[in-house]
Amino acid sequence: MSGIIVVGSQWGDEGKGKIVDFFAEQADAVVRYQGGNNAGHTIWHGDTKFELSALPSGIITPGQLAILGNGVVINPEALLKEIAEVEAQGISIENLRISNRAHVIMPYHIELDRAAEQATSNRIGTTKKGIGPAYTDKISRVGIRIADLIDPEVFGQLLKEYLPFKNQQLTKLYGKEPLDYDEIYQKYVDMGQQLAPYVTDTAYLLGKMLRADKRVVFEGAQGVMLDVDHGTYPYVTSSNPTAGGVMNGAGVGPKQIQDVVGVIKAYTSRVGAGPFPTELHDEIADHIREIGHEYGVVTKRPRRIGWLDAVALRHAVQVSGLTKLAINSLDVLSGLDEVKIATSYSHKGERVDHFPASDTWFEGLDVNYETLPGWQEDITGVEHFEDLPKNAQNYLTRIAEILDVDLLSFAVGPTPEQTHLLTPVWQ
Repeated sequence: MSGIIVVGSQWGDEGKGKIVDFFAEQADAVVRYQGGNNAGHTIWHGDTKFELSALPSGIITPGQLAILGNGVVINPEALLKEIAEVEAQGISIENLRISNRAHVIMPYHIELDRAAEQATSNRIGTTKKGIGPAYTDKISRVGIRIADLIDPEVFGQLLKEYLPFKNQQLTKLYGKEPLDYDEIYQKYVDMGQQLAPYVTDTAYLLGKMLRADKRVVFEGAQGVMLDVDHGTYPYVTSSNPTAGGVMNGAGVGPKQIQDVVGVIKAYTSRVGAGPFPTELHDEIADHIREIGHEYGVVTKRPRRIGWLDAVALRHAVQVSGLTKLAINSLDVLSGLDEVKIATSYSHKGERVDHFPASDTWFEGLDVNYETLPGWQEDITGVEHFEDLPKNAQNYLTRIAEILDVDLLSFAVGPTPEQTHLLTPVWQ
């Protein structure tokens, strides 16, 4: 076994990119297995900051492959723009590999996404980047894949077949202007040819690597609580960030996985609408938001802030089979007199230990907290668990106890140098 899955275990924005980058230093490949350019990873290399949404996090680390798996939906324009940006920062993309089975986000996906969000009063809060409509077409078997995009004749035939129906949706359903076939064809054929050198059968490539016991890190976008099956539906993404998404989204088997690392913050945040049981609306939330720079990488929207929710995290442990925890942003809680962990809910007088599936459960829901003493010390320079303030140690230990998952690492700042392992990553 030589594969490690890194799973965001809350509502996204847990710092997965940094953890992936941290593990990638000893890896042979980093694979993105789901999502699109609707979620960002912020990565620091020394004093250089990289904000990625289309490229795998591993592209920053020399020496290993950075792979976009078949479960990803790809906006060629956004991907090429990001390639140009990282190249301008001195990063080579010669090790980029793109699955020929990944689906393409087309201009009509973006327009339909925008139009649908504007037309409904019950807005989910999408990033309007065409992610949902692209996955819809994939499941409806009318999607265009990368293999089609890099073949101008096939691409032209598919676009000619699908575009009229999409234009009818835009014009008749939403009153928007139709899209032009020739304009799309020329632009996308050109972008397809630019990407063609990096396109391959990535499942076949990964199969060979894993059989040769190469080290592979799998990274998703978003988090477990935004999973289309296991998250706070319908306020979710359109794919499966859970560990199970790797099997379909990268084309590997479960026996090839060594560990599933759940990445969490020492508190909770989320962007967009939807249930958030531990959400705070006070000066503590403002303090955490500013100290933690809690604004979306892609959206720039201020994130909603709350105490750590162990009920939601136990759900993440269950549905993703988490074997280890990486806890980020511990430093953000410094200066608070006390810190809280939600250990259960109460609904209509009954205790609830699992995360509810229905929105109606959150009406009148009470949260039961365990309160622990905080710490005042600046911990951003701490390198060893034993050197943390005793209350910070107790907080980390208590999280691991409640979730019954071993602690792999803790972070006291945003950089890799501030992320510290308690046990080796690779066995």
